[in-house]
Amino acid sequence: MPDMLVKLYGLPEVASARDALAAEGVVCRRAESYERAHILAFVRDHFPNWVDEVMAGFGRVPPTLYISVEAGRVTGFAAYNATRPDYFGPTGVLESERGRGVGRVLLLQCLHALAAEGYAYAIIGGVGPAAFYEKTVGAVVIPGSDLGIYGTMLQREVRP
Repeated sequence: MPDMLVKLYGLPEVASARDALAAEGVVCRRAESYERAHILAFVRDHFPNWVDEVMAGFGRVPPTLYISVEAGRVTGFAAYNATRPDYFGPTGVLESERGRGVGRVLLLQCLHALAAEGYAYAIIGGVGPAAFYEKTVGAVVIPGSDLGIYGTMLQREVRP
């Protein structure tokens, strides 16, 4: 899975899409440090390969994580500056919630946060849905980045 590069100046605004979701009962907001255990449990249950990076997002105050919440339960998350500085990801939204715009809002909230930190461009690491990022924020694939920084990642040992 390649990495992608996205220009952070001139990003689409996020407020109207965020507010539209809120009107439907889905709140997309920055995670709070005191929610760490709850959010980590959600990620462990639904996206177990990304627990370490989400934990890293809680290493800063405020956390470099945004979450979506509906009826008091977490339905999605997105991280930035968790894998490396100026990186977006990982991100995940419950399959039952996809197609509502939650992932788009979480992505834009993180990218706007990176822009507010002074970055002009960001890397979206180890991309799965490249077409989504191309369409949503004009991201482009970085040539030769198929393994990126994940090429040397330790793998879990499978025991008999």
